[in-house]
Amino acid sequence: MLLDHNNNVKIVDFGLSNLYKEGEKLKTACGSPCYAAPEMIKGEKYHGLGVDIWSSGVILYAMVCGYLPFEDQNTKKLYQKIIKAEYKLSENLSESCQDFIQKILDPNPRTRLTIDEIRQHPWYN
Repeated sequence: MLLDHNNNVKIVDFGLSNLYKEGEKLKTACGSPCYAAPEMIKGEKYHGLGVDIWSSGVILYAMVCGYLPFEDQNTKKLYQKIIKAEYKLSENLSESCQDFIQKILDPNPRTRLTIDEIRQHPWYN
């Protein structure tokens, strides 16, 4: 995590990344396995922003729950959990927060929240 000149928190990952043009689909798998979106794990072409939204959802989950949603020492099992979006939400979270996370960690990239939808969600506001 970094702070900008206004002390706003910026979450970054310099491990693996990719460059793309807006609207272009990518095919190269990159990033850390626990944060990877289902479409990337399945080897499908994907939109960079969609997988970034998924990864941000994993980070949000970890911030509000205290642990990652998808973990397993066996990589194959880890990938199966991610593809099926198998995770448990803490009952201590508000319904609005649970709804927000579920809509970001949607394994279907076509129905996953977009940036505009995230900004309109009650929990975000």
